[in-house]
Amino acid sequence: MAQTRRWLDARLKSRANRLPSDILLLGLAAFACPALAQAEDIVDIDYRLEGPAPLAGGDGQPAGDAPPPQPVAVYGPTPSGESAAPVRNGRYDSFGEQVGAVKWEVAGIAAYMTITQIAVTHETTSFHFQDEGWFGKSTTNLGVDKLTHAYNSYLLAELLNARIGRKSGDRSSGALTAAVLASGLMIYSELYDAHKVSSGFSIQDVLFNTGGAAFSVLRNTVPGLKDKLDFRLLLMPNSDIYTFKGKEHYEQQRFMLALTLAGFDQFRETPWRFVELHVGYHASGFTAKDKAKGEDPRRRIFFGVGLNLKELFFKSPQSRVGRAAGSVLDYIQIPYTAIHVE
Repeated sequence: MAQTRRWLDARLKSRANRLPSDILLLGLAAFACPALAQAEDIVDIDYRLEGPAPLAGGDGQPAGDAPPPQPVAVYGPTPSGESAAPVRNGRYDSFGEQVGAVKWEVAGIAAYMTITQIAVTHETTSFHFQDEGWFGKSTTNLGVDKLTHAYNSYLLAELLNARIGRKSGDRSSGALTAAVLASGLMIYSELYDAHKVSSGFSIQDVLFNTGGAAFSVLRNTVPGLKDKLDFRLLLMPNSDIYTFKGKEHYEQQRFMLALTLAGFDQFRETPWRFVELHVGYHASGFTAKDKAKGEDPRRRIFFGVGLNLKELFFKSPQSRVGRAAGSVLDYIQIPYTAIHVE
């Protein structure tokens, strides 16, 4: 039994330390915000002893051939649909231990940021600040870039929190650590802007970075909030379908909060579980082409009703791919699956 237990512990440790497919979603940074997206591909793992051994007849003695209790691994949802309670790992209780749990993830993200920033940085100067404003009509991107910063930081915090939770067995204890690391990584990226001739170190960007990471903490520590409220990005196709950079890229972006009725007990077993309520922001009329046409910059807050695709297609996924796809839908809004009014 001891040998079996040691083998199982080794297997579980191997699963926890192996980089899952979610880290590959870092590639989404090149064409989605640019942002880092993460499928929260966490498998709930529990192991326990089956027993006790069956007793023989009425003499109260164990059956002679009864096998000893054996450890059992439980993966994914239980038959009732509820996730098995994860094993709490006390090794990751402190801030330092949690940082150590994601050191390679942080290093990989920092390397990615370094490579992309060097690739897009052409003219440099000494460190300087730049007041970019907030959401005013005179700002460069009408505030859409600020929400991009918040969203990027939020996704980083969600990714790191999921990785800490995968190793510790607790999906909320690492939320603050993940937010601090995400904010630090975003400040590191901002330092490159501080040396660009075309930009500078923006306090507004830093504040929105912090706000995005703080929302991740709130979502992962307030009981039930993660099942009810999402921060999502909707990319509306344009004439190029997708524009990778520039103002046209920002003009495609619509950021929203989605309230999913499936997260509320009173709607969970009713058709209302397929409904979402949306509120968000987008802007238009600020590209060079728009200005050449004489269009005025427009800032819009929109409201709407959407279809909960995760509840419809990935409510209780059994495969890794299904869990990944369902998790992505917490962060990305698929075009033309909602009705929005401004």
